[in-house]
Formats: sequence, C-alpha cells, structure tokens
Amino acid sequence: MYEYAIAWEWLAFAARWFHVVTAIAWIGSSFYFIALDLGLVKRPHLPPGAYGEEWQVHGGGFYHIQKYLVAPAQMPEHLTWFKYESYFTWISGFLMLCIVYYGGADLFLIDRHVLDISPPVAILISLASLAFGWVVYDLLCRSPLGLNTWGLMAVLYAVLVFMAWGYTQLFTGRAAFLHLGAFTATIMSANVFMIIIPNQKIVVADLIAGRTPDPKYGQVAKQRSLHNNYLTLPVIFFMLSNHYPLAFGTAFNWVIAALVFLMGVTIRHWFNTTHARKGRPTWTWIVTVILFMLIMWLSTVPKQLTGETDTAAVTPAFQQFADNPHFPAVKQLVSTRCSMCHAAEPVYEGVVRPPKGVALENDAEIAAHAREIYIQAGRSHAMPPGNVTDITPDERRLLIAWFESAVEGKKQ
Repeated sequence: MYEYAIAWEWLAFAARWFHVVTAIAWIGSSFYFIALDLGLVKRPHLPPGAYGEEWQVHGGGFYHIQKYLVAPAQMPEHLTWFKYESYFTWISGFLMLCIVYYGGADLFLIDRHVLDISPPVAILISLASLAFGWVVYDLLCRSPLGLNTWGLMAVLYAVLVFMAWGYTQLFTGRAAFLHLGAFTATIMSANVFMIIIPNQKIVVADLIAGRTPDPKYGQVAKQRSLHNNYLTLPVIFFMLSNHYPLAFGTAFNWVIAALVFLMGVTIRHWFNTTHARKGRPTWTWIVTVILFMLIMWLSTVPKQLTGETDTAAVTPAFQQFADNPHFPAVKQLVSTRCSMCHAAEPVYEGVVRPPKGVALENDAEIAAHAREIYIQAGRSHAMPPGNVTDITPDERRLLIAWFESAVEGKKQ
C-alpha cells in the first residue's frame, strides 16, 4: 500500500511536467501572435482583403507575413490551427488539480479553521466554481457591456477580486491561489474552445461554400484573445505561488491576488504598446515595482503565516500516523533534524519563514505531513537540504518504517 505514495508522487511529477510543456507552447504561441498582430504595417501594395504585413528574421532566414482581417478571397491549400496547446494545457492542469488537491484534499484543499467541510463537498465546490467562472464571464461578454472592451475588463476585474476573496473563505490559502489560477485559466481555455476556434471554423466554412464571411466572428475572437493576453501573467503567478507561502499564506492573500492581476495588466501593456510601435511606456514598470513592493509589505503585515493544518489536534484523516508505535521516535527525530526550519519562527540562519509554509512542531503538523516527510526525507535525500542537520541512514529508515507500517496498519 505504501508503494501508492511513491507512484502518486511520480504521477504528480509527470502531470506537472506535461502541464509545463503544454503551457510553454500555448503561452509562447499566444504571445507571439499578439506581438505579430500589433506589429502589422499597412502598405499600399497589399493584396485585396489584407490588413497588414510584417517582415521578421529568425533561424537564419526571413519571413514575410500578411494578415487578412476577415479572410482571404479563397481557402488556402494548407491551414495551420493553433488550438491543441490550449486544450492540453487545461487538461494537464486539471489533472494536476485532481492529483494534488483532490487526492490530498485533507491536507492541501481543506482548512477546517476556514470552513469545516468534507473532501467530497470541497471538490464539488471547486468544480462548480470553475464552471461558474466561465458562465458569468461569457454572459458578460455577450451582454451590451461586451461592446466596451475596457469597461468589460473593469467589471471582469471586479469579478476576479471577488473570487479571490471568496476562495480564501472556502479553502486553504495555497488552494485559494491555485483555484484562482485555475478559474482564470478555465476562462482562457474555454475562450479558445468555445469561441475563438468555432468562430474561425465558421469563417472557413463560408470560404469553402463561396460565401463572404461575416467580420463579427473575427472581432469577437480578437476580443477574447485580448482578454487571454492580459490574464496570462497572473495565471502563471498563481500556478507558481504554491511554492511561496508569503504570497498565499498571509491574512491579506486575497488583496495580494487583486494586485497581481493589476501587475499582469501593467506588464502586458508595456509589451503590447512596444510591439505596436507606439512608444515604450516606462511608467508601467514603475507602477509594477510599486505594486510588487506593496505585495511584499502586505505579506509581512501579519508576523506569522496563517496555518493550514489543525495545530490543536490530529485530524481523523491523519490519526493513523500519530497512533503508530514509531511516532514518539519520529517526533523526536523531526524536532532534532527538521524543526529548526519547519517552525512558525525558524531558528536556522537565513530562514525567516517555514519552507513552503510547512511547520513540524507538534503531533498534528507532523502527522498531516507524513507523506511529505516519507518522500522528502525517507525515500529520498531531498531533506534536509545538503543534509545540513546530519540525518543518518538509520533515521531515514525509521521514517520509512513509520510511514509504511502506519499505512499498512490502516489497510488491515
């Protein structure tokens, strides 16, 4: 049964690798086409229907690119579609959500100090929130407000801030940030799957049938693509945030999330303006730095990170590890080898917060992180880093015996 923990760890690694690869492909192509679109130049010699062109150099050669705002006069012989990068990014991200947060709901998803719910209920709330995000977003885009691009984005920002606050009232801080990223990424990928690609298929069908395509399909697709462009950087921040508890584990985490969305706008505005050859608005970087410094300040207003595990008592889900006969020796070992860093107030030089927000100072915390201790310090030598606390092979075997016997005991 304990082999399950190792297999699960490798499954999570594989899914994360898959997710990163597909995300790089999607984000790379998205940023490229936004830059290309903004850099197009209108010239008199362009063929009928062409909106603009651009010359680029890469890989030892030159590229001459022309864009047709609606469609060319006839269907080209070969047409490359950019869609699977988006689809597989979302699928792999959802797989990660299932493996880490649904599979480990008691540890990573639920904070019973925030909301005392069962794992199935928490998972249902998570799934419903993702669907809710797309429905609300799409309705806003289709409403009269959708005709005002910047007015629409202001309202969408208000929705995102509300969701940032709402998620912190439902889940752990780590899960709240991850879900905010998933919420936003679902909107982005659904834009591709539900709007952009279907609209392009309508245009292609019109060309094949000899009809003149309606320009509204391209206009709608371009608006959704613009939204995706401004949402990309915040999504990356939230996906990386689970490694940095100063972002998600503070009392003002939802305010930090709100400011992250603004940083995404200021950074992308600089690139978009530059690509459009409309100058280099350096003020955007000044605003970005100010926002980031404000985030840093907000992360340190409370002196201690908010807890994500029950520090008063071991929850039933992890009681097996605290009841195991090896636990007293393990507790002493962890206190000797780990707690100088993994504490609310670390004493190891240079460490000001417990790494990844993991504190190991009492029975509840040690039991709740049993699998991580087993993987990081038992089965592998990842912890302590560089073995700075001189943990011995016998001590690593003790951690292995503790976890595996506890798991086997529960199985029996």
